[in-house]
Amino acid sequence: MTYEEATSYIFEQHAAFERSGSNAYKPGLSRTLALSHAFGDPHTHLKCVHVAGTNGKGTTSHTLAAALAAAGYRTGLYTSPHISDFAERIAVNGNLIPREAVVDFVARYRSRALESLGASFFELSTIMAFEYFARMEVDVAVVEVGLGGRLDSTNIINPALSVVTNISLDHTDLLGHTVEQIAREKAGIFKPGVPVVVGEAGPSVRDVFDGEARSVGTSIVYACDDASIAAALNDDGSVDVAASPFGSFGTCLRGAFQVANTRTILCALQELRSTGFHIDSQAVVQAFSNVGRTLHGRWEYIDGVLCDTGHNAAAWQYTAAHLASRADITAVLGFCADKDVDSIVAMLPATPRYICVQASTPRAIPADVLAAKLQARGLRAVSSPSVAEAVAAARRQSSEVFLGGSFYVLADWFKN
Repeated sequence: MTYEEATSYIFEQHAAFERSGSNAYKPGLSRTLALSHAFGDPHTHLKCVHVAGTNGKGTTSHTLAAALAAAGYRTGLYTSPHISDFAERIAVNGNLIPREAVVDFVARYRSRALESLGASFFELSTIMAFEYFARMEVDVAVVEVGLGGRLDSTNIINPALSVVTNISLDHTDLLGHTVEQIAREKAGIFKPGVPVVVGEAGPSVRDVFDGEARSVGTSIVYACDDASIAAALNDDGSVDVAASPFGSFGTCLRGAFQVANTRTILCALQELRSTGFHIDSQAVVQAFSNVGRTLHGRWEYIDGVLCDTGHNAAAWQYTAAHLASRADITAVLGFCADKDVDSIVAMLPATPRYICVQASTPRAIPADVLAAKLQARGLRAVSSPSVAEAVAAARRQSSEVFLGGSFYVLADWFKN
């Protein structure tokens, strides 16, 4: 079996959210536990940091893992989705899982006739990650929740720290139609005696979190309340830390939304240090300086194109403001049809030109349909048959190009 055959098998033979959306979502932990048991219950051998939230999970997870690795811990990192290669989801100290390890896991899965469990793509990849981390004898694994929290496959772990970045409306068909309902689902990762760090929370969401923390018997701190941490956005879009328990320093993170993420990360690192992890200032500074080597698609310039994976209304509050501030910019946009596209379109400023594309996923909204939505609001919008052609056209007509709206749009660009 080749690597391509192995990854095609787990995508095609097992429901994948990336392709089927909510139809692939299999809530509950019974299948994940059964699959983990078949591979020796690797999740019971791991010390973990569990990261949930609507936005910022990827940045938070990558930076926490980078800091722990810089502090000398052998650190696993499990995130989703990937942009161009399945192996991006699973790494140890920044090194992606070897292709032969993916092939070996799939071969053993198939030889044990485990298909009868009916596991989803995400359940299978989660146990692949946990088993790989156990085999690599990691000291700690940073595990990003796939969707929600309470019923997510990753929630079989008993972590050393639980982190929730923020709450906004996303995946409402699965998690609830109010921020309070969604907060309750994400608070499902809270465990007895395991401290919780929350990045941002409005009053009603904070009430949910405080109540859930009390009910399971754990402590909770809010990064937005921590007066010892100060971070700010520079004129060039980069984020600086003016004060923190780890000193002051610059970061490689870009974008206004990264200010809150930075506070969350620093608060989580301080909490880890208070629970016995030895994390010095040098490790933290190194992590914030170098995390861009593994974290992609977050306000990142790639071949002169500003790329961002923000795909819901909360993320687009920041993106729309940036587009509105530019005098000569073309935005190449594509979205999944199951997102709240209308709310995002309503935020778009009139200043830019827009080129709409359909990303390479069955969930994508057709380019001409998206362009019609923008045109109905009086925006200058056309459609393009591919991301590459759209970017080429955008470069011809504007001095700046933005590309985003979906992970899959960036994936198409990365493949060029």
